[in-house]
Amino acid sequence: MNFAFDDTTIELQAKLRAFMDECVYPAEHAFEEQSAASGWSPPPLLEDLKGEARKRGLWNLFLPGEEGAGLTNLQYAPLAEIMGRSPAIAPAATNCAAPDTGNMELLAQFGSEWQRKEYLEPLLGGEIRSAFAMTEPDVASSDATNISTSITRDGDEYVINGRKWFITGAMNPNCKIFIVMGKTNPDAPSHRQQSMILVPRGTPGVTVRRGMKVLGYDDGDHGGHAEILFEDVRVPADHLIGEEGGGFAIAQARLGPGRIHHCMRLIGMAERAVDMMCERALSRSTFGKPIAQQGVVQDWIAESRVKIEQLRLLVLKTAWLMDTAGNRGAHAEIQAIKIATPVTVEWILDKAIQVHGAGGLSQDFPLAGLWVAARSLRFADGPDEVHKRSLAYRELKKHMS
Repeated sequence: MNFAFDDTTIELQAKLRAFMDECVYPAEHAFEEQSAASGWSPPPLLEDLKGEARKRGLWNLFLPGEEGAGLTNLQYAPLAEIMGRSPAIAPAATNCAAPDTGNMELLAQFGSEWQRKEYLEPLLGGEIRSAFAMTEPDVASSDATNISTSITRDGDEYVINGRKWFITGAMNPNCKIFIVMGKTNPDAPSHRQQSMILVPRGTPGVTVRRGMKVLGYDDGDHGGHAEILFEDVRVPADHLIGEEGGGFAIAQARLGPGRIHHCMRLIGMAERAVDMMCERALSRSTFGKPIAQQGVVQDWIAESRVKIEQLRLLVLKTAWLMDTAGNRGAHAEIQAIKIATPVTVEWILDKAIQVHGAGGLSQDFPLAGLWVAARSLRFADGPDEVHKRSLAYRELKKHMS
């Protein structure tokens, strides 16, 4: 295994760091103010940042192949980490934000020619946003085979009925297309019952009911998380992605890269938290000496550094395996990083908040929002327990006769 960054990665790292220093960090305060004023619409300054990122060659970095920047997972990992230092702005400004990244990968891999032209091309151009409608409130969605939304063939159309929630990005008015997962054949084997279908936002019967709060946050920076009703929604049959019964396999193909992208960005969040923890500890004094001289704070800083280095090595190994052995060959490592990274970064952010005192809980620092993001990622793309169950079974199989 060789994790050394090549010349392309080093060059893009330098460009991305300059973009962060010159454009992203200085815009954070105004971005937050505009977000509060604009509701679910993206802050106006985001378009300027997108134009600047494009001009600097920092666009669609996540997507391999001709449609994107052509980078490998190992090349993209350190770039996503840099973006993770300002997760509300940098991924969106570079067109590398979830859920669009996963949806673009899905359409690039499984979409028909017209589906790619109609929806992938404007997504690649940053002209529209999208959402991935899988999670449901009425079933335990940690088991994707439980999904109850129905997709029923009726002549040249499919009819969709169901209720989804926590659908990321769907409150954003620029979200023009939903990729909906539902059941086309409840009588088929459990992993062949599901299909995926494209549903344009304005289709009759689609109701975006409300935005879901996440630990009290609207999360409007990411387009919100919506509850959506699909009531006798009709779309042409050619809106089906792939084949009937292929939805579960498509979901797994989509979620693998999405999981590593989340973990890459989380490491950037942790790095920023450590920077802030050190700066705060050196600038504040208690009981006659700087906080930085308190043994417990030194312990937190040291533990944070060790944890970050461990996580980064595991993420880089996973990225390398995905490049060399494919997503299936890296399945165990993808599960491992999804288990380890969010909970560890949550711990680091907690310590950074503690060092900041009451300020760490406030809107004056980004730490509280970052903590909420890390905590929520212990559910996104599968809860910790599901990944642990699967990884444990993989280990047990080695010892089964």
